[in-house]
Formats: sequence, structure tokens, C-alpha cells
Amino acid sequence: MDRFLSIEAFVRVAETRSFAEAARQLGVTNSVVTHRVQQLERFIEAPLFHRSTRHVRLSEVGETYYKQCAEAVCMLTDLTDQMRGLRATPVGKLRIRMLPGYALNHFAEPLARFSAQYPDIQLDVVVEDSVVDPIAEGFDVAFQIFPPINDSLIEKRLFVLRRLFCATPAYIEEFGLPQQPADLQQHALALYSGYPSRKRWTFSQGAEIRAELELPEQMRSNSVHLLRDYALTSAGIACLPTLVVSEDLLAGRLVPVLADYDLAPLHFSAVYPETQRQAVKVRALIDCLVSHHTGEPAWDVPLLERGWIR
Repeated sequence: MDRFLSIEAFVRVAETRSFAEAARQLGVTNSVVTHRVQQLERFIEAPLFHRSTRHVRLSEVGETYYKQCAEAVCMLTDLTDQMRGLRATPVGKLRIRMLPGYALNHFAEPLARFSAQYPDIQLDVVVEDSVVDPIAEGFDVAFQIFPPINDSLIEKRLFVLRRLFCATPAYIEEFGLPQQPADLQQHALALYSGYPSRKRWTFSQGAEIRAELELPEQMRSNSVHLLRDYALTSAGIACLPTLVVSEDLLAGRLVPVLADYDLAPLHFSAVYPETQRQAVKVRALIDCLVSHHTGEPAWDVPLLERGWIR
């Protein structure tokens, strides 16, 4: 029995709750993963999982064993990367899950810099808006605006994600400019469906909350780029992150609505499994993005100068 391969298979099944998904991530067949786990169970003389036709969950012994094994696998992987780093740059695949709002127009530059610095790392970037568990989906790191969905995930905040309500000058001319948050309820709104606050919106001025209300949307979507394009047709007022809409505001294609009020800021964060805490490749990518976004994000600087955001 190759003890490390058996432990690695056990850890991957424990994290994904699936023998099939563990096999896919490890690049082997289901039967190989099953065999390795069974060898490990025979070696420790105890079942590691409770299995049924639909579910796989850790046994009591498995729960205890997993915590130690996950750390061991992570430490060995990290040590191997570090030893490779003594001779060359880190190598291997890095699977990344990225939000479209940042992926389009903003991610390519730091990604190119990262690739130039680490040419032996193969990048697999999946761009999507849905909330995922990076462990279950096999991502090394996920970039998102949502808090981690469980305690086994680490969050590293990279920058503040600001939002503005926006509309075209033509829409404002026809329907008027809202003067206070409650006025939004009389307008056609296009809202992002994935914000953590859902339909509840809080408007502040400085440290003081001025309004808390629910906003009925005429159109909702999980794509901020679709919402931006929808607003540009003069169909309504859209709430958009500044990293998507900054150029349209500066060009006058859209104008800020209720710029005297602040929406609760969100944070663009790297989220990754606790067992990846010391992973060289993940740490290198996060460091690259941190260095790329020192100070205020470039798309926010001209908006801050105009007083449209704070």
C-alpha cells in the first residue's frame, strides 16, 4: 500500500463527500479511489466512511483521522513545492474560480504578470457568478464577494467593492432623478440577484443609517454586465459595482443616482480551503493580486475625486 496515496484519496473523498468527484480531481478511476480508501481502512482497522447509494459521510473515526490527515497532505504538498522552489519556480496546475465582474477587463493584467513570474504553473480559470464550495468543486482558490460558506475555508480580503445606482441621462430626463432612497420604489430597477443582503437595502450618510427598505426589481440577474447593458438602454436604474461601471460614468453614458448616500461596502476576497493555507501556488497568486491593488482600486480613484463614492 502506498500510504500517502491512500491518505490523499481519503482526504479528497472526505472533502468532496463523493468517491466519483475525488477520482475526477485526482485524475484516476473510481475503483482506484475506492481501493485506496479500503486499503487505508484495513490498515487502521476501522471504517472511515458511512456509505449509502446516495451519501458518503465520515465515521466518528474518520472525523478525527481527517483533521490530522488533511494537515499532513497540505504540509507535504507545500514542502514539495518549496523544495522545487529551491531549484526553480513552483510547478503544477492552479484551478481558480473567478467572478465575471472582475474577470472581464481587470483580471488579465495581474494574471499575465503572474504567468510571467511563474511560467511552470498551469492556470485553469473558471468564470462564473454562482456561489460554490471550492473544496467540493475542486478549486484551489475562489474569488468572490460572499463570506465563506463554512468554517473550513479561509478568507483573505483584497479590496473594497463599492456600488452605485446608475441610469442614463435620457432615463433621468424622462422619469426624473430620485432625491432620496424611498424614491427608488417608484422607478424601474435592475438589481443583481446575488448580493448577500438580498432585497434589503441600507443607505447611509457617514456613520448614520438614513434608510432601510426593500426594493422591488423590474429585472434581476446574476450578471452585472447584463445589468449594465440593460441600464444603457435607458430601461431603468441599475445598482452596479464600480469596477464594472466606472468607465461608463466617466464617459457620461451613465450618471450616478443618490450619490450622497452610501451602500454597505462589500469585499472582494480570496477564499480557499484551510488545508491550502500554506500552499505555495495559492499564496503566490494572492500576493500578486495584493501587490496589484495597493491603495484604492484604479477604477475607483476618479469616482472618489468627483465625490460620487466615499
